[in-house]
Amino acid sequence: MKKFRTVHYTVHMEKIQEKKGPRFAVLADLHGMEFGQDNQILLDAIDRHHPDGILIAGDMIVRCSEETFPVALQLLKNLAKKYPVYYGLGNHEYSLYASDPEENPLTEKYLEYEIQVKEAGVHILHNEQKSFRMGETLYRIYGLEIPRLYYKKPFAPMMRSDEVEQLIGDRDEQAVSILLAHNPRYGDAYFGWGADLILSGHYHGGVLRFTRCRGAISPQFELFPRYCCGDFHKKGQHMLVSGGIGEHTIPVRVHNPRELLIVDLKPGSGKKSRKEEHTWEFR
Repeated sequence: MKKFRTVHYTVHMEKIQEKKGPRFAVLADLHGMEFGQDNQILLDAIDRHHPDGILIAGDMIVRCSEETFPVALQLLKNLAKKYPVYYGLGNHEYSLYASDPEENPLTEKYLEYEIQVKEAGVHILHNEQKSFRMGETLYRIYGLEIPRLYYKKPFAPMMRSDEVEQLIGDRDEQAVSILLAHNPRYGDAYFGWGADLILSGHYHGGVLRFTRCRGAISPQFELFPRYCCGDFHKKGQHMLVSGGIGEHTIPVRVHNPRELLIVDLKPGSGKKSRKEEHTWEFR
């Protein structure tokens, strides 16, 4: 039986000038999974919360499974009909995007997928940013793509904040900066770069989850990885790591349900809250 829970975060930021900031639905690590025909149950769960936009923290597909591409594409098309959608790539997308089509037969299929995703109106952020205003507050959404070296198993190098800056540039200090950074392993670098809100996934909750923020193992075979899942906060900066809405290959989860995140941004400082809402179950 497939199921997922909705986890609702409220994050307060001094830069937000209105009484109410935006609400986002956050998806990570779908990996081509379906919750009902054409993911209708997942869409219904998102619609129920009336978000102002959708943020994708990577890995909507499985890089070696072409059949996951149309599942992700259909979901993204349906979302883009109703909401602005911002898509930061994960390692599964990026490994195909950065591959030579002559060496990997699925690269061309992936590039076709990207074309169709963009034609649907989705903003794919290749180390790029998009901005929007809500009232007097400016928001900038950055999509970080890191080289494949940083996903190496098990001895990937650590990343520095200046390397993040080399990839996506300086942040706008006047705007609320939202960083879509798939791999949470480099949380210190993301905090150092200065993001107000960091959204990650990749670890699938650590497979076995001990507490809200503590899991057993990362995809890079690190035991008890830092920034594994849940929420982390440093002096007014916030990092939310999704346990993922799907998985692939070995679909093992222990005390570690799949997650749809709903994130409310509100004015104020020094405050944060979290609540779990519904668990959807079906056969």
